[in-house]
Amino acid sequence: MGIGNIGLPGLLLIAVVVLVLFGRGKISSLMGEVGKGITAFKKGVDEGKQELEEQKAEAAKDVTPEEAKDKDKV
Repeated sequence: MGIGNIGLPGLLLIAVVVLVLFGRGKISSLMGEVGKGITAFKKGVDEGKQELEEQKAEAAKDVTPEEAKDKDKV
């Protein structure tokens, strides 16, 4: 019997044991902290994506030296 064979009755038993050990208040506060952590993680991922897009946009700017631009105009 491995972990993959727990099934619904086993999960319910585990949930009841956790509820008895920690109490409803402790579990709800723990879930609140998990929610805050997930929110902070998503915010960090979004900020990272935005920063990468800004770097790509900056890299795509014209980096031709001024001297070469002047030669093209003539």
